[in-house]
This record gives sequence, structure tokens and C-alpha cells, in this order.
Amino acid sequence: MVKITGNDLAIEQIIHVAFGNEQVELEEKTKNVIQYSNHLLNENLKKDFPYYGINTGYGIFHTQKISNEHLAELNRNLILSHAVGTGDDFDAATVRAAMLIRANSLAKGFSGVRLVLIQTLIDMLNCGVTPQVRSQGSMGSSGDLCQLAQMALVVTRDEKDLDEESGHAWVQKQLFSGKEAMYRAGIQRVRLEPKEGLALINGATFSAALAAINCWFGQELCEIADQCLALSMETLLARKEAFDARLQVARGMIGQMDSAKNVWDAIQGSTFINSSNHVQDGYAIGCAPQVHGAIRDSLAHAWNIITREINAATDNPLLFPNGDVISGGNFHGEPTALVMDFLGIALAELGAISERRTFRLLDSHLNNGLPTMLIADAEKAGLESGLMIPQYSAASLVMENQHLANSDAVHSLPTSANQEDHNSNSLTAARHTYLIAKNVLRILSIELYTAAHGMEIRKTQHPERKLGAGTGKILAGVRKVVTFHAHDTLWGNEIDQLLNSLEKDIFFHKMKD
Repeated sequence: MVKITGNDLAIEQIIHVAFGNEQVELEEKTKNVIQYSNHLLNENLKKDFPYYGINTGYGIFHTQKISNEHLAELNRNLILSHAVGTGDDFDAATVRAAMLIRANSLAKGFSGVRLVLIQTLIDMLNCGVTPQVRSQGSMGSSGDLCQLAQMALVVTRDEKDLDEESGHAWVQKQLFSGKEAMYRAGIQRVRLEPKEGLALINGATFSAALAAINCWFGQELCEIADQCLALSMETLLARKEAFDARLQVARGMIGQMDSAKNVWDAIQGSTFINSSNHVQDGYAIGCAPQVHGAIRDSLAHAWNIITREINAATDNPLLFPNGDVISGGNFHGEPTALVMDFLGIALAELGAISERRTFRLLDSHLNNGLPTMLIADAEKAGLESGLMIPQYSAASLVMENQHLANSDAVHSLPTSANQEDHNSNSLTAARHTYLIAKNVLRILSIELYTAAHGMEIRKTQHPERKLGAGTGKILAGVRKVVTFHAHDTLWGNEIDQLLNSLEKDIFFHKMKD
């Protein structure tokens, strides 16, 4: 059970709710904070004073004062007019992550919403009601308006309660109108009161949701990369000196020390390591702790920023305990955009150095005595191509990542008649980082498959030698999923099987430990 307080939601908990359908509830003390914030809102509404988004229009219409009798209409119109997403649908996990983060943000008690609005989001999570939300169309400032509005169509209603104005949602793998989905789940849709429409959609919440998933994904990719590296080292008869702890401490980089230790531990007991007469490996091996480590350190920075963002009050204006109503820009997605750019670059590098190791495994001038393209039967060289083309695929994905890793945060266009004249592009940055991560998983799968294939050949060359304790387990794990083929086969299908196994472990198995 994940308990929401508004202050201490963790990325791990988001993954458990988004992918594992873990149940959610509000902390009892938090309910009092929410109710007091709503009381402050109602007290301020008694004053004849314009408060942005509470009793005024939005964006360029911020100077338009709205009478109290039209505030319900104002909030419902906001949802209807802003639900203009485009592109492919987000997967259910991303939508669930965003719903959880939005509920947590509103639970901080700065938004003035009623308890029922937050509880409805939680009930939807617990009952498996997942709004259909399209992935493109956000500027990442004023929040992910169109995505959150698509979500809010399902959550809210007006007095007409038209089916065609309720959006769409998934329940038990079936898509219904939002109205029908909520009815089937036994959840009442909410008629909005002052500020609640804006509170639902004002904030870069889908950006934060996908960023949290990217951080988790990146963490697991770093672990897999160290395992791939260790097995590639065994297959290449690499040297271990570059992974000595003393060398890492001399530089003092935390990620570097962690990565080197992972590999050092995995190769302990190996008689393949240090068994050739070369004295130093190529950079894709010898500098791997420095590269993998820098990626880990970049990830740690992103993890810290996103942890803060998923516990932030991001709508506007905010209400404070003394009754003050303060307008500001907490909805701006710049923190998320910048660290997603940074993480995308880092993960692209993780894939790039992995592909270089795959290349090295296949080149007989670089692989310490293995056959070209790892063709196991030397008499079939030329007749068979071996693992030539999986490396092509890895190289193609590396080049695609080089394009995707270009900064999104530096791109901005003005909106709302120049009232919103600088936008963060945070959701696009998060989407691109996710695509990079998916590509890196395949690149690593190709390295892991190639290293395992090469090791089977190496074992026939040196049957008396043994793998390290950790690398032995890594190879055994690969062989539980795919078998060794001495001749050309559908390598792509095999690599797909290995990739699917790794992906399930990242998002479903490991999180249950």
C-alpha cells in the first residue's frame, strides 16, 4: 500500500503503482490539510478581489474577472477546451504514474481543492480506470495542459453529463467512454468547484511521470550494462587492472567506483580474465568504469530533481496557511526538461560504448583469437554471416540516439498571445529520453547475446578455464532464455526473447522483490 502525504512519494512507489497496480490511500493527517486548504479558498472567494485562475480567466484572459455564479462553468470549460492532445496514446503505466503524482501534488494542501477530487483519482487507480491520453501536444509550461485535461475529462462532469464529453478510459483491458468506465468501476465523477479545473491540469505532471519512469529505467540499464561489460570482458580475455578499487578511489567519482566494483565482483574467480599477453584493453573496456560511472552520476542528479518534482505543488495560484493567495510559475517544466535532456545524453552514451564492445567481439583483429563475426564453424565463413547484422542494428540505434539526445529544453515558442512567452518542452524531452532508453535496452541485449555467443566459442578453445562467479550466473541466465546456435539462425528473434526477458525483469519482476 502506497500512502500519499504530498511530501514523500518515491520513484520506486510510482513504479509499483504504475506497473504493479499497488493500492493507494491518503494518509489520515493529510486529509485535514486538504480540507483546510479548501476552507481557505472559500474564505478568499468571499472577498471582492480577483485571484488568477480562481475567479479570473486563464492565460491571456487573466484580466477578465468572472462572477461567482459562473465559476463552475469556467472550470468545466477549461477542461473541455484544453483536452486537445495528439499523437499515439500513452501506455497505461505512464497515465497511472501521472494520476498518482497529480493526487500527491494536490494533497500537499496548497491547491484549495476538495478532498473528493483527490480521492476520485485514488479510487480510479485502485479500481484500474485508466484514461486514454494522447502523448503529444504539451509545451511543458502552464503544465502538460492537454494531457491532464484528457485525464480530467474522465474524472469530472457538468450538469449535462454528456457521454461524448467524458473522454475515454480503459477498464479491464476494454476501452469505454469515460462516463461508462467510471460507472462500471462504481466511481462517481466530480462536478468541479472553483479552481479545481486549473488544479487538475496546471503542472508538468505527465513530464514528471515519464521522467520518473525514465529514472527507474536508467537505473536498471546501468546495472545491465555492467553485467554486459563483465561478460564481454570474459569473452575478450580482458584485463582487470582498470577495475581495481584503488584506481577508482584515486579519482573519487562515486558512480565510477560503483560500476567498477560491480564488474570486479562479477569476474572474481575467472581464469579467462588476464589470460592473454596484452597489457591494456581498448577504451570500451578499459575506460568503461569512467563512462558507466559518469552515467550513474548523471542519473543520480536526475533522480534527485525528479524526486523533488513529484513531491512539488505545481499549480497556480497557491494558497498558504495564513490565507495568502500567491501566483507564480511552479507549473513550468524547466527542471524536468533539463534533467531529461541530461539523462538522455547519458543513456545515449551507455548505448554507444556498449555497441563498441559488440563491434570488438566480432572483429578478429580485436577479439583475442575469436573468429570473425563469431562464426562458430570456421568452414562456414562466408557461407554464413554470423552475428554481423545484430551489430548493424546496434550501430543504427546508436546513431538514432545521437539525434534524439539533442536538447529539447533549448527550444521554445511563445503561446497564449505572448503571455506564455517561454516554454520548457519538458514532455518532449521526457518522451525522447524514453525512446533513447528503449533503444539502449536493445543495444545492451545485442551485446549480451553476442558476448554469450562468443563465450560458447571461447569455452571450446579453452575448456579448462572457468568464468567468474558472477559472470557464470550471467551466462546461465542468458541460457535460460535462449540456447546457443552454432550456425546462422534468426538472430533477431533470439535477441527479442532476451530483450523481453530483461524488460519484464526491469518493470515487473525486480520491483516485487
